[in-house]
Amino acid sequence: MHALKDKVSQKLSNLFADSPSQSASPRFSLSDSPKARLKSSSGKTFSSYFSFGVLQSGNEKEDDSESLPPPLPIRTDSYESVENCKHGNGTMISNAEEDKESGKDGGALRVSAKVVESGNDYFEGVKQMAELTEESAFISANLCEFLHACLPNIVRGCKWILLYSTLKHGISLRTLLRRSAELPGPCLLVAGDKQGAVFGALLECPLTPTPKRKYQGTSQTFLFTTIYGQPRIFRPTGANRYYLMCTNEFLAFGGGGNFALCLDEDLLKATSGPSETFGNECLASSSEFELKNVELWGFAHASQYFSS
Repeated sequence: MHALKDKVSQKLSNLFADSPSQSASPRFSLSDSPKARLKSSSGKTFSSYFSFGVLQSGNEKEDDSESLPPPLPIRTDSYESVENCKHGNGTMISNAEEDKESGKDGGALRVSAKVVESGNDYFEGVKQMAELTEESAFISANLCEFLHACLPNIVRGCKWILLYSTLKHGISLRTLLRRSAELPGPCLLVAGDKQGAVFGALLECPLTPTPKRKYQGTSQTFLFTTIYGQPRIFRPTGANRYYLMCTNEFLAFGGGGNFALCLDEDLLKATSGPSETFGNECLASSSEFELKNVELWGFAHASQYFSS
């Protein structure tokens, strides 16, 4: 019995002798665990995933290579304000057009975006259309703006007075010639074919028919057409002075090869071809065509128009 008691006492003494004292025990850390030192498949230690939530001891150093990756960026272009979409002088442009300008998606515009013109251009077009005292069968806002820029300075800002229209006054060249005398000065002839082309000429009124073929007019005479998709003007090249020919049978412009534009006495048919006078090509859809309508516009200052 005493021998067994002595053996148990001896083992207990040895056990307490091998244990370290409580004062010398280090502070516990997850990094001291054998499981924490095992490498994951990505090469990071188990403790690195808890480094942001575990209090580190004073002897440990922060490992920058094992820090968490930065958060993914949040795309905010879909919430871009209208102010950020302004370009230039008030022109509004959508995000799709911004992507095109910045080279995204190879410059391809995936969404059809409507560009709103600046206020100055819009109101300028409205102002010019307001100068027409009557509705035109051919003159759109775009064409009106173009013609307004081509007119001589003496008539800019004037009211556009409809002197003659086949829809209003009948189909007769003689009637057009007679009514051209109502407002002397520069006048604008506007015509069109049944295929949709619009063309015409700036000339001096009143038109005076001659018994023989004789050219008249000035170097201010010009031709225009919309056959090329956008309005285009042809001014005299200086090759000759074949500006205008007027008889009771026809009204023609240009020469040196062909008439650039020739209207017959009934204002039903016309021809057009290249001319040396204006350096133009055919102004209509074909060299011979039927006229849809013919208009003659004169210009008068507002004081003259309202007093008459």
